[in-house]
Amino acid sequence: MTFADLGLSDELLRAVSESGYSEPTPIQAQAIPSVLMMRDLIGIAQTGTGKTASFVLPMIDILAQGRSRARMPRSLILEPTRELAAQVAENFEKYGKYHKLSMALLIGGVNMGDQVAALEKGVDVLIATPGRLMDLFQRGKILLTGCSLLVIDEADRMLDMGFIPDIEEICTKLPRDRQTLLFSATMPAPIKKLADKFLSNPKQIQVTRPATANTSIDQKLVDVPSARNKRDVLRELIRSEDVNTAIIFCNRKTTVRELAASLQRHGFAASQIHGDMEQPERLRELDRFKAGEINILVASDVAARGLDIKGVSHVFNFDVPWHPDDYIHRIGRTGRAGATGSSFSLVTPEDAEAVQAIEKLTGMTIPRIGNRQEASASRATLAELPEPRSRGRRRAGRSEQAPQSAVPANTAAAPRQQPKPQIARDRDVRRGEPVLDEGPDEGWNGPVPDFLHVGLSV
Repeated sequence: MTFADLGLSDELLRAVSESGYSEPTPIQAQAIPSVLMMRDLIGIAQTGTGKTASFVLPMIDILAQGRSRARMPRSLILEPTRELAAQVAENFEKYGKYHKLSMALLIGGVNMGDQVAALEKGVDVLIATPGRLMDLFQRGKILLTGCSLLVIDEADRMLDMGFIPDIEEICTKLPRDRQTLLFSATMPAPIKKLADKFLSNPKQIQVTRPATANTSIDQKLVDVPSARNKRDVLRELIRSEDVNTAIIFCNRKTTVRELAASLQRHGFAASQIHGDMEQPERLRELDRFKAGEINILVASDVAARGLDIKGVSHVFNFDVPWHPDDYIHRIGRTGRAGATGSSFSLVTPEDAEAVQAIEKLTGMTIPRIGNRQEASASRATLAELPEPRSRGRRRAGRSEQAPQSAVPANTAAAPRQQPKPQIARDRDVRRGEPVLDEGPDEGWNGPVPDFLHVGLSV
C-alpha cells in the first residue's frame, strides 16, 4: 500500500513524497481513511509508529475547504508538553506547504502577545497545551465554538500530568457536533471513561497490544552493585557501544544536571534538558542535538516527552522510571519508524520492584547483563582480553581527571573542571533532593561488575 491509496490530495502526496516517505505505517494506513470519512477515532499505538502523521495528513485535506475567523480556530490539537506541540506544528508546516492553512501554537514559555495576535488573524489549526489554552480562554482571547475537529494526543500522558479535568472542561466549550480523535499508547480506565463521554461511535484502531514495547528495540537490564556505581558503568557502556546519538533519562532534575556535567568533564559531547530550563534554552539544546553538535542528551521525563528525533541509536535509563508506562515512552525515543535501536537500564537491587512492574506491563522478561549467570558463561573469553584497569578510590580533594580510554569519534572534548564542592552536595541533600553518589564520580571502592571485565559482549 502507498499513500496514494489512502485518498489524500495530490498536493499532500507531493509534500509527503518530498519528505522521503512512500509507504504508510500500519496506524497511518488504518486511521487516515477513517479520519477523511469524518469518523471519531481511538488510536492505541506505541510511540514511534507514525501516529502524528495519521491525524496531521487527513486534517490538512479536511481543512483545505473553508475559511478561518478571528479568535475562532477551526480545529484544535491538545498536546501534553511544549516540545510535542512544537513538533506537531513542524509536521503541519512540512506536509502542508502546498496548502494555504494558517496555524497557531499556544504553549507556555513563549510571549503571550504574539500568540494572541495570531489568534486575532484567525487560524485553521490551533495546537496547544491545556494550561495555556485555558489561560487564554479565561482571558476571553479565544472562542472554541467554531472548532469542528478535536485531537487529544498522548492521552495517557495527559492523565499522568493531571490534565484530564482541563480536557473535560475544554470539551464542554466545543460544539457537540464535531469530529474527535483520541490517541494514546495505553488505555487505562480514566481514558476509556473520557472517550466514552466525549466520542461518538468511534472506530478503534490498535496497532499493537497496549503497553507493549517496540520489538525493534534491543532491550537490556544492566545489573549495577549500587547507585554510586552508575556513572562508571554508564561511561563504559557508552564507550563499548556503537553510539551514534543517545538520550539518557533520569528521574530527578538534579540528577540530570549533575550527570550532564559529569559526562562533559569526561570528554563526552553531552548536554541536558529538564523542566527548570526556560523554553528557548531547551529548544536551543534540542537543535544542537539534532544538528549533531552534541550526541548525548541527558533528560527528564517531562522535558523529553514526545521527542521525535531521527537516528537516536541508544536510550539509557540512568534511573529506572518510577512509573512503568514511562519505560515504554522512554525507550520509544529509539527504534522509531521501522529503524532499530538499543536500550540499557541501569538496575540496582533497590530497583527490583520497579523492574517487576515494567516486565508485568510489557509482558516480557527483559534480558540482563552483568548478572552472575551471564558472567560465568563469558569467563572463558577472559584470557583473550586485556587486564582491566585499576579502579581504586581516589584521595579526597583530588581533582577529577578524564580517563585515558578512547572517547567516541563523534564526541568533542570538554575542558577539565574542578569537581563540585562537597558543600554543594550537602546543600542538595538539605533541599530534600538526594544525591546518588558521594565523592569523585570515577572509580569506586569495590569490585568491577563481571560484565565490564568481559568487554560487554552481549
